[in-house]
Amino acid sequence: PNPKTLMLLQPAVSVGNVGQLAIDLVISTLGMTKVGYFYTDCLVPMVGNNPYATAEENSTELSINAEVYSLPSRKLVVLQIRSPFIKNKYRAFSEALLDWVLSSKCARVILLSSSHAYQRDDEQLLGTPLRYLLTPALEESVAGVMQGLKWKEMEKVAAYPGVNDTEKILNIPGGGITKLLFTECCSKGIQMAVLLKFCSEGDNIPDAFALVNYLNEWLQLIKCEVTTSPQWKVPSSWRLLFGSGLPPALF
Repeated sequence: PNPKTLMLLQPAVSVGNVGQLAIDLVISTLGMTKVGYFYTDCLVPMVGNNPYATAEENSTELSINAEVYSLPSRKLVVLQIRSPFIKNKYRAFSEALLDWVLSSKCARVILLSSSHAYQRDDEQLLGTPLRYLLTPALEESVAGVMQGLKWKEMEKVAAYPGVNDTEKILNIPGGGITKLLFTECCSKGIQMAVLLKFCSEGDNIPDAFALVNYLNEWLQLIKCEVTTSPQWKVPSSWRLLFGSGLPPALF
């Protein structure tokens, strides 16, 4: 395949881990193959069992903090991040990531993210809790699609509310690396879309389903009728999302 058509899908490590949960659903449902790791000293080290185990045989495979999955038939590459960033390492990570994007000739990047629901301004409280952002390089080719889907672009907010309401800035509280990656992609001419949901910490599984359905409206990763919602496959690791239950010995 022409490498220039590859698309990279990845999460921002953001409020409620919504992007990471949504990526779990994509990898699990599409049965994506692990093709490698993203080695970095910018994330907290971790190792665990295969989060997408389907049988005894593949449950003992190890997984680490940043892994790459591929689905050649859809020219889709997914980077899953499973641990938080080390303080002050955001910039180093985004530089390494975008160097990799440019050297591997990825055509576009899609970042799944989230932002604190309680920090919305008045305009953002209305209608859908889902938003998108496009870098100028991507805007010309897909802005019409977004308008056709009736999606809402992430609003800019006043830089100095009440003092100067004319100067507007992009603000994504709780969005982790989102704003930095987006602004870097803007300046480097990389085609990038951010899809995000306003949410709060808690049981964020419904938020993950909402975000991945939003992604699917655009990319049609799984086909579904207009009237039905897509059927995503929940990975086996989600059984332990809230720990393994209370030990009966406590009582």
